[in-house]
Amino acid sequence: MSEALLRVRVERKNFAAVTVLRNIDLQLQPREVVTLLGPSGCGKSTLLRIAAGLEREFNGAVSRGGQGGEVAFVFQEPRLMPWLTVAQNIGFSAGGQYDQAWVQQLIREVGLEGFADALPKQLSGGMAQRVALARGLYSRPRVLLLDEPFSAVDAFTRMKLQDLLLQLAEHHGIALLLVTHDVDEALYLSDRVLVMGGSQSSSLRLELPVALARPRDRRDARLAALKGEALTELQLAHVI
Repeated sequence: MSEALLRVRVERKNFAAVTVLRNIDLQLQPREVVTLLGPSGCGKSTLLRIAAGLEREFNGAVSRGGQGGEVAFVFQEPRLMPWLTVAQNIGFSAGGQYDQAWVQQLIREVGLEGFADALPKQLSGGMAQRVALARGLYSRPRVLLLDEPFSAVDAFTRMKLQDLLLQLAEHHGIALLLVTHDVDEALYLSDRVLVMGGSQSSSLRLELPVALARPRDRRDARLAALKGEALTELQLAHVI
């Protein structure tokens, strides 16, 4: 196995006197898709923020192997600047001097041709999330971290965005680490699903490999079998 692009070791993470994470060692390989699965409040988003460097008060370490590289973050809500156009939002991290050709390419890749000059209020929820994905790719990251990025859209839009995310990851050769509480989404997207849970503090209870070729069929009986295994583990963790 090649050197991990990202390794997150958390011996302990406390909020006040409460330990929310303990004994976690997470590694992400090049081009790998890994999902953190668990119920609300189990520490998934906290672990993702630690991986992103947004949460620094914990016992442990975050390291980036190989050539290192940019890590980008896509939030649960698009967080677009309402006074900026689609193109300006995508290139926001570069200030006013963003690479217009690169932004236009990303707009095409996420299927928003003709909307470069649109404002966020003119976009549907799914379109706004496409802008957020393009903004995440603007810095040419090697790792994209996503915190329940499709939770606010309807089921049909979610499926389209899931497929788009996989296409973008393949095209740009990036690894994905994402958070979800949706078992079907986790299994459809991932090479590995990491089930989190615990009675008081969370740890990684189960690593569930998903050794199925892509593109995948959501009706595949093998996905249904893996879903049963994941649900069993969640029940054992006393979280469902």
